[in-house]
Amino acid sequence: MKNNNINIHFLGAAGTVTGSKYLVDTGDKKILIDCGLFQGLKELRLKNWEYPPVKVSEIDMVLLTHGHMDHTGYLPRLIKHGFNGPIYGTNPTLDIAKIILNDSAKIQEQEAERANKEGYSKHSPAEPLYDLKDVENTIPHFKAIPQSQWIPLFDGIKARFQYNGHILGATFIELDVHGKRFVFSGDIGRINDLLLYPPLKPKKTDVLFIESTYGGRFHPDEAEAIPQIEKLVNDTINRGGSLFIPSFSVERAQLMMLIFWRLLKENKIPKVPMIMDSPMGESVLKLFHSTRDWHKLEAHECDDMCSYFTVVSSYRETMELVRDNKPKIVIAGSGMLTGGRMLNYLEKQAQNPNNTLLFVGYQAEGTRGRKLLEGEKELKVYGKWVPFKMEVAEIEGLSAHADHTELLDWLSEIQGKPEKIFIIHGEKEAAQALKKGIKETYGWDCDIPELYSVENV
Repeated sequence: MKNNNINIHFLGAAGTVTGSKYLVDTGDKKILIDCGLFQGLKELRLKNWEYPPVKVSEIDMVLLTHGHMDHTGYLPRLIKHGFNGPIYGTNPTLDIAKIILNDSAKIQEQEAERANKEGYSKHSPAEPLYDLKDVENTIPHFKAIPQSQWIPLFDGIKARFQYNGHILGATFIELDVHGKRFVFSGDIGRINDLLLYPPLKPKKTDVLFIESTYGGRFHPDEAEAIPQIEKLVNDTINRGGSLFIPSFSVERAQLMMLIFWRLLKENKIPKVPMIMDSPMGESVLKLFHSTRDWHKLEAHECDDMCSYFTVVSSYRETMELVRDNKPKIVIAGSGMLTGGRMLNYLEKQAQNPNNTLLFVGYQAEGTRGRKLLEGEKELKVYGKWVPFKMEVAEIEGLSAHADHTELLDWLSEIQGKPEKIFIIHGEKEAAQALKKGIKETYGWDCDIPELYSVENV
């Protein structure tokens, strides 16, 4: 087979941040890299309901870079559409995917039930994109693979999963197709992260796919973010308010717990109730204990940190806390306010100007989080518009994504000039900024593919 017969189908995270899906069609084999859910803009979310522009039953396998929703959240739909092959990822990635998919299905079931009960959906009846049974049908396809080892997939085709920071289990994927090397960056982590080690770097690639979430943007140092958090906590608590942190339940939530715990130990913030309201977050905390080689935390640190927090799992506990107006710190999903228990808190607490809503991660275009950051004064929750009067703060230094400088540095050990570079997983301006940065730094030309485009490589 000739190498130039390989086609790449950009099925997601092309021209946008979410919905990562890249189909490598070698002519006789079809390999899907990531299988994420579209989030944010309604026009993108509606694509989750559409049949993909490829024949799903012909896909041979799925390779996952990491467990986040925008990289794994479409898997149950893929199964429903006829996919019947293996789904490969590292052990932590598959564990996180199980947690996230079950949580997502449960939330969708609950929201559909509530929409039907309260009559605010345009659909009759409202249905979840997928349910817990669909997730149950997905999990048996999971196959764990070790990191940093070449794994034969088919005759002449092999893959290797390399440590990439970002979250537990996250990797970039090297795919060797008859001697031609493809590198899929996944989401690249930070060089200096309180919880995770620096990402490894690719040494060789013929065709490179690199994320651009923070292209053109520069994070302040993580150490600079800690005093900002300290001030936010003290200012909010002193005026009688509560601090609410919508957070991805994987890694960001644990990082925030670690920061608050250390500030409390050093007597830099008052002793108020600290809440981790996320069944998924609780499951991930357990995962930190069983994945010692993936992160920096000592076992005793994990135990001590958890002892300071009330970890909420039941919905009944959530509703009790929602109605409690005493000052507290609450970490809950979801990170971009696309769903999750943080919406329950905001439904009741958004009108209190003494409260603070703190964003510590990326807010995709079209999400509630992005709209609030841009100054929106109303919040749509469960079909109702809620006046929004809370203080809004954003601290970028805590992002799990590499910034512009770190993205460029990640390319620094590649030997020779790649034949093709595709800039993916970024909004238009971010992708353009990274394209310019790569050209100025390395002299390499890059393409920014459009959604559903097909490229021959």
